[in-house]
Formats: sequence, structure tokens, C-alpha cells
Amino acid sequence: MDKKANPAPGFQRNPAHTITVKPFAGTVTVSHGGTVIAASGRAQLLQEASYPPVLYVPFADIRFEALKPSDTSTHCPYKGNASYWSADTDGETRKDVMWAYQTPYDEMLVIKDHGAFYPDRVTIEATPT
Repeated sequence: MDKKANPAPGFQRNPAHTITVKPFAGTVTVSHGGTVIAASGRAQLLQEASYPPVLYVPFADIRFEALKPSDTSTHCPYKGNASYWSADTDGETRKDVMWAYQTPYDEMLVIKDHGAFYPDRVTIEATPT
């Protein structure tokens, strides 16, 4: 029997809810105030129900020196608890530009150690190959 150690309560209550995650075929560049804060050819594209798609960039491809941890947190019954970071580039700070599920539920482990960015707070360029 394959029992999950940390199952998502959202999927237990609503098993018909769909979230798909697949590699993004291309490159993603995220910038703020003219400074590149993430660049990756290894992003994951998450599509959840009728929400707009979201690109998740591996932590290894994010310049955390341009970000500051925020005290903001949220909870998703399908993904888990999200932590947030604010951009701090060239003396310009923008609150909560990135979020990440650092300990996601089992069903969403593929986005562990990945961050997603708000397109209305930073510039996101996604170039398909």
C-alpha cells in the first residue's frame, strides 16, 4: 500500500480538482528595477483548474541576494504553506514578489525548492523554444 506521509487535505476533500505540473520548454527571466533576479531553462509550468498558469523557477536559478524574506505566509489546501520574499534591487523594494512552498504536500513535491513570481510586481519574460 502506497501511503503518503504528508497528503494534501484539498485533494482528499476534492479529488476531482486538477493541478498539472510539467517542464516549461524554454527560458524564463524575472527582473525587478532593471536587475535580473531569476533566469532559468529549468522552470516548471503549473496549471491549476481555471487559474492562469504559473511558472516555478528552481531555487538554484534565483538570485536570493536580490530578495528579502517577508513575514507574509498563506495556505493552500492543495499545495501547502507558502512563504514570501520581497525584491530589494537598486534601493527599490517591492513587497512579496515571490512565493514558494518549501514543504509542499506530497502531491506537489515537484515544486519544492522552486519560487513563483507575481507578474504584476516584477517583469517575467518566458521564451518558448
